[in-house]
Amino acid sequence: MGSFYRSFRHVIGSHFTSSRIMHLNLSKGFTTNCGQALAALEPKLPTYPRGTVATIFQQPTDSKKNMVLPSVLMRCLTTVGNLEESIAPDVSDASVNVAPRIKFKRLDKTARHIMQILDKEAVQEVRGSREVPDIKPGYIVQLKVVVPENKRRASILKGTVIARRNAGLNTTFRLRRLVAGVGVESVFPLYSPNIKEIKVLDTRNKVRRAKLYFLRNRMNALRK
Repeated sequence: MGSFYRSFRHVIGSHFTSSRIMHLNLSKGFTTNCGQALAALEPKLPTYPRGTVATIFQQPTDSKKNMVLPSVLMRCLTTVGNLEESIAPDVSDASVNVAPRIKFKRLDKTARHIMQILDKEAVQEVRGSREVPDIKPGYIVQLKVVVPENKRRASILKGTVIARRNAGLNTTFRLRRLVAGVGVESVFPLYSPNIKEIKVLDTRNKVRRAKLYFLRNRMNALRK
């Protein structure tokens, strides 16, 4: 405990002694012996019983205050103008230099949009080459169809449209007809190149349903 006290007293005493001597030399041209100056300006640390230290520094007198205070104030001086302004980041430059965000659409959405455009163009091309009537469920139609398996010979089919599926260029309709007293259903693409002609024979059988599958359970539903 005694060694720690002596080392601490030596550090504190040397720090304040050097500052006081410097102040005296600069202000009044103090030229005395260094040993006497150190002894005169050495801080006094009062002790109490049991060797405890009550306080490190005594209250300085008026003459000592005049010598110590200017040196302490000189050490606290700084050349920084405004600490908050110097630390605050420059937000304006950061916002200007940030590159704009580029949005990219998903590839499946882009491809779907392109296919829709191509599908509409193909439908318009087919409608320009031949007449395609707007057939609906319940219509009786006549088709002139080219059969590739029969040396591309044309055959004529008659029947009732019982269903239609709208899918752009892939639109199909289901035709039900009687062959030797047996109901036969065939699905044809509406814009197929194998269909050379479509005629609507009767439109009186207008129905409210979009699918006429209930006709399968009736025997003579297609006869007039």
